[in-house]
Amino acid sequence: MGILLSIHILAGSVALVSAALAFSTEKGKKFHVLIGKAYFWSMVIIFLTALPMSIITGNVFLFLIAIFSFYLAFSGMRFAKNRTGVPTLVDLIAVNFMLLSGIGMWILAIIFFIDNDSQFITLIVFGFLALFLGYGDFQTFKNQTAIGKERIAKHLTNKMGGTIAVVTAVLVVNPPSNPEWVWWILPTFLITPVIFWWNKNCLLYTSPSPRDGLLSRMPSSA
Repeated sequence: MGILLSIHILAGSVALVSAALAFSTEKGKKFHVLIGKAYFWSMVIIFLTALPMSIITGNVFLFLIAIFSFYLAFSGMRFAKNRTGVPTLVDLIAVNFMLLSGIGMWILAIIFFIDNDSQFITLIVFGFLALFLGYGDFQTFKNQTAIGKERIAKHLTNKMGGTIAVVTAVLVVNPPSNPEWVWWILPTFLITPVIFWWNKNCLLYTSPSPRDGLLSRMPSSA
């Protein structure tokens, strides 16, 4: 358990640093892509260590948060790589896990509320995000519209969503004060407006790659 936790913390540190570097470098350039890969694989390690820790400790809360966080990193990577707009079976399976995690969080929120555990507030917020983002991605997959600027927006939104989870994990290790749920949702309320601002303003000046239009007319091999 101690080894898993150490690896988990190290991967979280790498994810946090690489996320900051990715957001501060020019999109599409070699360094940005390299940092993005470092971010993704660190999130994979976070996921693969969080799952057994949640099972060993019987922590359903951690189990659901792990699925939520990894989906955002995974789908962010997929939107970056798949320029055709056509989802693969893996994409559809992943988004269904995201939706199930949201439902699971709301069910667990009811249990926490009955037990007078204030963390039910965290579960309501994260459950809403899981269902909102998951349903949005499901509709995008259904309509095959993830090309051009929408693809870029999806990549940005989900990668930043994954970063919210990493920042949250850092804050809640030793929350400065009670109630604890405040520190769980604080990064969400602070970073979410940045996501909306970035999508609304920055993407106005983003030119989609010509490959988006070309590949959207070809069968997906992603």
